[in-house]
Amino acid sequence: MFTRDKKNFDVINFLQSQHFISFTHQIDATHPNKNEDGIIPAGSFYPKNDATAIGLTINDVDVSKGEQPIGVIVEGYILEERLPESPTPEAKAALTGIKFYSENNQPSTVAKATKSKKETTGGNA
Repeated sequence: MFTRDKKNFDVINFLQSQHFISFTHQIDATHPNKNEDGIIPAGSFYPKNDATAIGLTINDVDVSKGEQPIGVIVEGYILEERLPESPTPEAKAALTGIKFYSENNQPSTVAKATKSKKETTGGNA
């Protein structure tokens, strides 16, 4: 029988509304948000906080004993300031189904790269 010491978790609600969709994925101890106890906190980017992000973890998960299943939010409304780490612009762009909001319920925007326009001086190009 497997036994271990009791662990307490602080639960911070980062959902802006009750509407979200999540799918199950496997997560292991190589995740960058893993703490010294082997816990990956809820609201962590999966798999990483970059252009490869596909969602946010919905629960804390203990990976100290190996790989574990975890719910990953792929669509929903999230309070950005309550996440364990701030999303990078690349992660925000990759997470098209997730809408980020600030604490005052205002939509958070992604800084979009501006494209330079070629100016033509008339005629058909």
